[in-house]
Amino acid sequence: MLNTYFTVRGDGSEQIVIQKSRFIGYVTRAETEEEAKEFIQQIKKKHHDATHNCSAYMIGEHDQIQKAHDDGEPSGTAGVPILNVLKQKGLKDTVVVVTRYFGGIKLGAGGLIRAYSSTTSEALHTTGIVKRQLMRTMNVTADYSLLGKLENELRSSTYIIKKIEYLEHVVIEVYVEEGNEDIFSTWIVDLTSDQATITSGDVSYMEIDVTPDHKGE
Repeated sequence: MLNTYFTVRGDGSEQIVIQKSRFIGYVTRAETEEEAKEFIQQIKKKHHDATHNCSAYMIGEHDQIQKAHDDGEPSGTAGVPILNVLKQKGLKDTVVVVTRYFGGIKLGAGGLIRAYSSTTSEALHTTGIVKRQLMRTMNVTADYSLLGKLENELRSSTYIIKKIEYLEHVVIEVYVEEGNEDIFSTWIVDLTSDQATITSGDVSYMEIDVTPDHKGE
């Protein structure tokens, strides 16, 4: 599992008009090629009367699956520009379909590349991009006399409190970035003078919104 990667928040779409042609960009998250193909077919069915339904997707931790389809547009003017935007933004597990209704004015190869790229960027902006950070749940068990200090210090830190359980002893579940468990444990030991018990829990991804102009850094 990757410690961190970028993908889209969920489903979204955006429309722009260029030289009387209507371009509609559709975006979703897909973790398998089957899911990506199914989404593309859904959009094609929805816009069966469109001039073109061009698409691209990137699937896999290491972008193992990359596909682009021009759907009748001149070769390299639609699918590849869509795919290039996904690459530039460093997005994984993402599929985009751009539907075009021809408006009667030919755009030329350069115009088509700009149109499909722009539509993709706008659709991604509307949908939103998230950073998926792999987090480990760390459980801190301590006497109630330490609760106030622990809670205050945790809320002032970069760590995230998942929940607090009030049992025989207080148990604070904390999200810690995968790989930083030892640093966290040392900090808690110092903070409590080694009066807390620290155990490791499950691993899961946390999603954090990133800025609309995200460039994939």
